[in-house]
Amino acid sequence: MTPRQTILKAFEGGKPERVPVTLFGGGMWSIHNWGSSFEELSTDPDRMTRMLVEMSDRLQCDIVYAGSGYNNFHAAALGGRIKFREMGAPDLEEPIVNTEEDLANLNIEDIDRDATIKTIKEALKRTKAEIGDTYVVTMTAWGPFTLAARLVGEEQMMKATFKRQDFVDRVVGFATDLLIHLYEPLVDDGTLEVISLADPTASGDLISKRQFQRFALPALRRFTDWARSKGVHVLLHICGNTTDRLDVFPETGASCISLDHKTDIAKAKETLYGKMCFAGNVDPVAVMLQGTPEQVTETCRQIIEKAGTDGAFVLMPGCDIPPNVPYENIQAFINTARQWRLQ
Repeated sequence: MTPRQTILKAFEGGKPERVPVTLFGGGMWSIHNWGSSFEELSTDPDRMTRMLVEMSDRLQCDIVYAGSGYNNFHAAALGGRIKFREMGAPDLEEPIVNTEEDLANLNIEDIDRDATIKTIKEALKRTKAEIGDTYVVTMTAWGPFTLAARLVGEEQMMKATFKRQDFVDRVVGFATDLLIHLYEPLVDDGTLEVISLADPTASGDLISKRQFQRFALPALRRFTDWARSKGVHVLLHICGNTTDRLDVFPETGASCISLDHKTDIAKAKETLYGKMCFAGNVDPVAVMLQGTPEQVTETCRQIIEKAGTDGAFVLMPGCDIPPNVPYENIQAFINTARQWRLQ
């Protein structure tokens, strides 16, 4: 089976020949170790494509993520300002929505005119044409709740979930509309068969299970209902300790839920197996960054033994990895899964 077939088999709840394995995103690491920067690639689809293709060969992940690290551009395209950093993903300098009037004045179609988003889409299509038969080639974005929080600011979003709940609903609804608008042309023309979303502001460390069900879940379900109607999988990552809401994750409609290292992976297997694919959850700092290759291998083996021997599981870090993770540790991570036969 190719890496693409291996991942899709797991997303469909099956048992592939080996353990599927991928980083989540990996943009910070790939761009830094390719010897470039987010700013340099942001308007150069040729170089972005070359980076994606060449680093896919080096990393050997089953999924290649176009646009990883560029998630804040979807908010910036509507009127925000981006701050590039020397190392790491670009930041949105400040929120752009403070009032209902601000929200009403946003134009979703502005994302179609943004130079960086055009670059990412073009690099996605070129990368898919080159390696899409071998790997799943996807494009990343924030999930609806997190994108809404970028628009209004995380602190204001947290307060609003108590004091301005109707406003939160409207902003999250707008963010969901924006995401569907962003992905729809790429789904309709056959470029994407998997969509990757990260919803870190829906983290178990930031909002309660009740808040997740009230504000984040309905938007995720609306997005995944749309994606499923198009025959497209959704890979969803949520940060933090989400052990208390594992039972809710099948309701998101995602094909696969990627779990933080803080989440109990054995409990995830107990709760999710047979209901949805799940992924995780090697610590990206304590193990991937600070550990030895031998420690990475042992951690991966423990996680697979607890969660991944029956299929419908993908070995992943608990979040995106830092740009200075040793390459040898990534090799140990990838090789542990690739050598673990399931059939």
